[in-house]
Amino acid sequence: MRRLIAVAILLLGCGLLCQAQPAHESWRPATAAELKALLPPRAPVVRERIETEMRTASGITDGKGKYVAGVVLITAGYSANGKYSHFFVTQVPLKIGDFDLAPGQYLIGWEHGEDLLNVRFYEATSGRLLGSVTARLNPSIKRVESFRIWPPADRSLIQIGRFTFSYQIGGEAN
Repeated sequence: MRRLIAVAILLLGCGLLCQAQPAHESWRPATAAELKALLPPRAPVVRERIETEMRTASGITDGKGKYVAGVVLITAGYSANGKYSHFFVTQVPLKIGDFDLAPGQYLIGWEHGEDLLNVRFYEATSGRLLGSVTARLNPSIKRVESFRIWPPADRSLIQIGRFTFSYQIGGEAN
């Protein structure tokens, strides 16, 4: 009897696993209309509202109303000039490098090193540094992008210029 119950539980578990689509496979690039609805024309940057360059916007969606997206900030003339370069929104938990981002609004800044970028993430409302990650020159990237988020099924990368760093949605292994 115990063996029969164990086999039934095993079969039920296998059936559920076979029906479930891996979470990262449902993510796709967000459309221009979706990005326009999600990202503000003026992003909250500490105490300022800084204009965004919507033609540089990039993001992904799970198709069920959750997004991860970012856009270049036009910081000339603002106190953010030289410190922040991008406005970033996530509606799901992310793991980037050795730190986690909860759903929320963030700022990205970076410093150029030799064949790398030191990319820093800040809380948008306070400017508090949350963590940093090294973006490496990616020889497989042929097209320079101001900002691009690749869906997990493709690459699980965030691209600035020709530099990339990886991310994980909800800390899941990709």
